[in-house]
Amino acid sequence: MNSIDPSLYLSNQSTGRTPSADLGKDGFLKILMTQLQNQDPTNPMKDQEFVSQMASFSSLEQMMNMTNSIDSLVQNQTVSPILKNSHMIGKEVSYQAYDEDTGEKLDIETSNVTAVSQQNGWAVLELENGEKIYADSITQVSDPDANSDSGTEQEEITGPAPEGSE
Repeated sequence: MNSIDPSLYLSNQSTGRTPSADLGKDGFLKILMTQLQNQDPTNPMKDQEFVSQMASFSSLEQMMNMTNSIDSLVQNQTVSPILKNSHMIGKEVSYQAYDEDTGEKLDIETSNVTAVSQQNGWAVLELENGEKIYADSITQVSDPDANSDSGTEQEEITGPAPEGSE
């Protein structure tokens, strides 16, 4: 004869619970099972109600799986700004310079990128000239090692001009 495992006795079960605003699939299934166990034998749950609740359970489970998949996708898409801009090291960049005191626009300056760092979630490019600029303030990127006839010749742009640029 088999004996009952004493760890399954109600007196050995944890009575504490952690309340949650979310109803997960385990909680939903527990409610459904409790409802089935405590139904009135003279007026049992109709098949349609049971199927409807099982469909709700299945829908809840699929939504939770989709939520987990979307969370995973978002985590995989979140890439450090340093990694996104590390290819800029060694490139020559042009950017709008500003007077630190007045904020007045100065000439467009050009320098090579020596390092990429991060500040408040934004990529910061450290330049040979000692400046530190945000990556989104760059107006042009070029490769100083690229072979060209004059070294400063720009590639000709072909195709239709963007609207409003004529």
